[in-house]
Amino acid sequence: MRNIRIYLLGVATALLSTSCLDKEPTHAILADHAITTVEEANQAVVGIYADYKSQYLYSGNLTLLPDIQADLVYAVNGYSNTYGDIWRWNINPTNSDIEAVYGTLYKVIGDCNFFFEQIAKWENTLVDDDAYDRLQGFKGEVYFARALAYSELIKCFCKAYDPATAKDELGVVLVSSYSNPGEMKRASLYDSYQFVLNDLAKAAEALDSDQDEDAANLYNTPYFTYYTVQALYARVYLYMQDWDNAIEAASKVIDSNKFLLSDANTVYTGNYSYYDYMWQYDQATEIIWKVGFTNTSYGGKLGQVFLNYDFSTYRPDYVPGSAALSLYQTGDLRYNAFFGTTTTGYSHGLTWPLLIKYHGNQDFINNYNILHVSMPKVFRLSEQYLIRAEAYCRKKQFDKAMTDVQTLRKARISSEGSSSLNLTEDNWLENISNERVRELYMEGFRLNDLKRWGKGFTRTPQTQSVSDGSSLKIDANNPLFVWPIPQHELDLPGSAIEPNESNK
Repeated sequence: MRNIRIYLLGVATALLSTSCLDKEPTHAILADHAITTVEEANQAVVGIYADYKSQYLYSGNLTLLPDIQADLVYAVNGYSNTYGDIWRWNINPTNSDIEAVYGTLYKVIGDCNFFFEQIAKWENTLVDDDAYDRLQGFKGEVYFARALAYSELIKCFCKAYDPATAKDELGVVLVSSYSNPGEMKRASLYDSYQFVLNDLAKAAEALDSDQDEDAANLYNTPYFTYYTVQALYARVYLYMQDWDNAIEAASKVIDSNKFLLSDANTVYTGNYSYYDYMWQYDQATEIIWKVGFTNTSYGGKLGQVFLNYDFSTYRPDYVPGSAALSLYQTGDLRYNAFFGTTTTGYSHGLTWPLLIKYHGNQDFINNYNILHVSMPKVFRLSEQYLIRAEAYCRKKQFDKAMTDVQTLRKARISSEGSSSLNLTEDNWLENISNERVRELYMEGFRLNDLKRWGKGFTRTPQTQSVSDGSSLKIDANNPLFVWPIPQHELDLPGSAIEPNESNK
């Protein structure tokens, strides 16, 4: 059994002004203090988990920007212009929000590489079997952390994967050594994904299922497990159009019986269903991995731009798009969990369904007056059902796909509603697309989904939406579906990093 950490996760530090590919660890174990023991290795891994708390990753930019850029929300008249360039598709290579995502992901990678370089100096000298086993578990977690960071870089800064052309498309800069990072040059998209798969294979070996079988509960964990690895495998294989492997990996999670969909029809406590409780308290049997926060150590505020509540009024920067709202049929209990209609504090008095999904952890609100802080639920069982259903559709196995979608919908739709669905060759993509919006609303998937499906979108102005951006028509081939490489990375002395089309 892997060692269970009892330390509180530390706060990730701010970005440095140097190259994104040349970050030093600045928490737990400093760069000038070598990792020389298993306990120090443990502390270093705690620091890597802390990296993922950053407001520039899942508790902020990495989750919010892709969906704000897409067709899920509208900026409101009087808004603060937070993420305004993203909303307007006025994204240039010096955009600080994009730079922050790029830099923080490479910081994670740098900290992982530092860990591997340090422990390689002494791990083979360990004679205590328990200590050696603990270290192997830590290595598995770090391999996964690096794979996850690279998978997000690829998703944001590369074109959609096409097996026929992937070897000729630009991937990301692959760095596997801390002290000898090599030439700053982008690998192919094919090689970039292979790097992720190789790290996942090492993680899966170290975090093997036999160890996890001994665990009483694997759900709702802030730590990486064998099933977190399989969940990322499934996501990556879906993006790679490897339908068989996507099905296999998702099935390992679904069929493990370690996770259970949170039922929106069943009361858990008070007025909360199991599904409501997940969003109100950040706890659920369907959470495969979440970023763990405490009241003294948390990342960004996912709900801030959707509510801006000051204990008196709401002044949201962005409100849900009417087209997205209309996808929720009568009886879909996700609607009430995600949205609440109120009159805003703006002078125009807009009354609209606001996104309350990220109003904040109730313990943080009630006990510490901390608003809008929710723990990001990066991997949930519901996504695995949707991944497997989409892969089944690609293989024209529509009956199996319908079973998966129906299983999900029955956990979300009341008896008064209808969970029936008929997937066919002609309608499956529309239905899967709509279900992913309903289930994964504002969780950071939409822009990449549109990109990999080759779909554009059109925004139509709605009540009190700002004029600049509300009438956009975005074609599927728009270069900004792929974010620009930060300009300072291109301008560094000796850099051989090639730009994206969106840089030009």
